[in-house]
Amino acid sequence: MSSGFSSKGGVVVAEFEAPEVAILRSLVELVLGLVEPGETGDDPLERALGIGAGEAPSDPVLARLFPSAYDDTGDAAEFRRYTEATLRDGKRADARTMLDTARPGRTELTPEQAQAWLRALNDVRLTLGVRLEVTEEVHEEIATMSEDDPRYPAYVTYDWLTYLQDTLVRALW
Repeated sequence: MSSGFSSKGGVVVAEFEAPEVAILRSLVELVLGLVEPGETGDDPLERALGIGAGEAPSDPVLARLFPSAYDDTGDAAEFRRYTEATLRDGKRADARTMLDTARPGRTELTPEQAQAWLRALNDVRLTLGVRLEVTEEVHEEIATMSEDDPRYPAYVTYDWLTYLQDTLVRALW
């Protein structure tokens, strides 16, 4: 199992086994599919500029990945209209960086790639966390959960992603 990330001479390094890379790739591809371009307005100029429809997502995962910036629904919709396309572009770019650089064995990341990994790992954790309905008691739940529980592999994966994210933060720090 991966020992997490470390920093050596300005390069962030991790060792991954092939099954770990397969899990990471699968989860990142899931997020990538979720953050494909959203709805755009009916106006051709708005579509060309990537101005969105401004509606809050109904999918709880997308609502977590793209939270409302304001309590007022009108202000939130206006803000979302002009920012969501750029946010989606950034999430897709981070996911692609992770897909392009995740490999079995030694993975070396530049500081920029490591930052992209950090953001992509966060998106994967948020996605999985929402789907699993993770609470602050997740570690206690895992500790008491039977390995026969059908949720066990997903919870352990969530915990592993948390560990990876933590070691990556420490390597960048």
